[in-house]
Amino acid sequence: MDDVSLLILFAVSVVPLIPTEVALIGMGVAAAHGGDPFLLVVAVAVAGCLISDLGLYLVGRLGGARLLDRLRTRRSADVSAHWIGRHLDRRGVPILVLARWLPAGGTVGALLAGSLRWSGSRFVSASLIGVPLWCAYAGGLGYLGGTLAEQSRLGVVVSATVALTVAVVITAMIRRAATASARA
Repeated sequence: MDDVSLLILFAVSVVPLIPTEVALIGMGVAAAHGGDPFLLVVAVAVAGCLISDLGLYLVGRLGGARLLDRLRTRRSADVSAHWIGRHLDRRGVPILVLARWLPAGGTVGALLAGSLRWSGSRFVSASLIGVPLWCAYAGGLGYLGGTLAEQSRLGVVVSATVALTVAVVITAMIRRAATASARA
């Protein structure tokens, strides 16, 4: 591969115009087929996502309520925001780490942490744990799919299906927990 693909991955990680997970899975598949080295792919995505997290955290600190409200017009982001907000005070850093696996969870979590005036060091520690884990997970799905399937398109489909299934299961569990707590 060439440096252009890594540059595109970095740009998508910093400003996700398409879901970063899709780009990272695709790059993982490419790595399995002799593209850029897998660890380099993950490192580039980590760098971009950390920059994105810090930017979103700062936006939240400066009054990101409007952006958060706009995100919450999407049902999946609203469910994620509700769940993260409900658990953030009690469980803090682990919730921000887990939030990465929710639809729009990384974005919502960073904005919430900023708007709730979390200390920068507390937020950065959560981001430094969650971002590499999530990037290794998403890239690893692509790499695994690419390794298991000889045709790269099939690898992307298999990896994306697994990622989508994980996201749906996590979202369903959170919705069920939210419904149960609303009844209590």
